[in-house]
Amino acid sequence: MPQQQATKKESVTAEVFSTLDTSAGRAEAWVSQNQNYILSLIGLVVVGVFAYLAFENYVAKPMQEESTNLMAQAQDHFNKALDDPTLQDSLFVLALEGDGLNPGFIEIIDSYGGSAAAEIATYNAGMIYLQRGKYDSAINYLEKFSANDPVLGALALGGIADAFTELNQLEDALEYYKKAANYADNDMTKPRFLLKAAQVALSLNFKSDAELMLETLAADYAETPQAKHVEVLLAQAQN
Repeated sequence: MPQQQATKKESVTAEVFSTLDTSAGRAEAWVSQNQNYILSLIGLVVVGVFAYLAFENYVAKPMQEESTNLMAQAQDHFNKALDDPTLQDSLFVLALEGDGLNPGFIEIIDSYGGSAAAEIATYNAGMIYLQRGKYDSAINYLEKFSANDPVLGALALGGIADAFTELNQLEDALEYYKKAANYADNDMTKPRFLLKAAQVALSLNFKSDAELMLETLAADYAETPQAKHVEVLLAQAQN
């Protein structure tokens, strides 16, 4: 990846995660909180995946180019949905199902499986279903997403955990928050999901579990915004 692109990606990532809400973190705000980073990464992910396809010069490369071009309109509907809450639901439907002239994410996934565009479409579809309160569908798509990027992978696992939280399947939510926290060791996703995991553990009365994660957060990520919640939550865990 060119150095300029890598620097830009790191800058955008840091900016987005510095503004993340560190309270309960319910699923309703998930897409809007993280989407600036995701959108900036889409082109980089597509380009990176192209280089690793075994049949690039024969089958995969033409398929990648076609699927990426076809997905442009669905992505545009998706972007507009994030910017316009009043039309968000209808625009999300267009992004998922297509507009009659251009395919949506679902058709891209079905027709171009294995392409980088289909992977991004899978992630986007999962996050749309999460935003629209269709939690089983969100889990289904996000579990199918294969990430080559550590932040995207963690976000997808965290999205699954958010969906389980909304379904009140808290032990499943805890499992996936732990997976999200352990997916990558960085100051962006790990402290966020350690905090969420600790909160869910406390709600399940798994106090020793919560205490361990909070102590890790305090010791290893003391400079992150999430760390300011440790003192109060740790007192609850030790009570």
